[in-house]
Amino acid sequence: MAAAPAERKPLSSAADNGLKIVVVGGFGVGKTTLVRSVSDIRPLNTEETMTQAGADIDDLSAVRSKTTTTVAFDFGRISLNEETVLYLFGAPGQQRFWFLWDRLFAGTLGAVVLVDTRRLDESWYAIDRLEHHGTPFVVARNDFGSDTYTSEQVREALDLDPEVPLVSCDARSRESAKHVLITLVEHLHRLSSARELTS
Repeated sequence: MAAAPAERKPLSSAADNGLKIVVVGGFGVGKTTLVRSVSDIRPLNTEETMTQAGADIDDLSAVRSKTTTTVAFDFGRISLNEETVLYLFGAPGQQRFWFLWDRLFAGTLGAVVLVDTRRLDESWYAIDRLEHHGTPFVVARNDFGSDTYTSEQVREALDLDPEVPLVSCDARSRESAKHVLITLVEHLHRLSSARELTS
């Protein structure tokens, strides 16, 4: 007889601080995986099976084993404490869905740019859009087992501001994904403190 699934704790009625975080990056870098691994709830996703119809549109050369793709966004939630929750939105990575990004960025407190160091050029658009919107972000290099670049090389290739945190992660690991989000929250706190000191 199978064990009953663990009962998920409902969101407290006292929770009054909802913080919106967006996870962006290129096609197949692990955005859906990260949201799934760290969410307290069963995440909502809009993954659809990839068909031959998209073969001439999407570049699958670096993700040949990928069979599904996000066509709108992923959604997950993390309760930080009884009063504060993070709402996670994973953006679609394919270029033909980038028009959705600007809407997803509305009301966003901060963002995670998830990168695959084998395809760093696919991260430039995400960084450009976040800088255009003035949205603070951190960069997380997802471990695909073949990363040979130093942090300095990745930072230089992405032309990152020295203040932008760059961390390594395994999007499949809940603890690793939590570390990425903690890094983002700490970054946002530092930026907020700095603004208070100069105001």
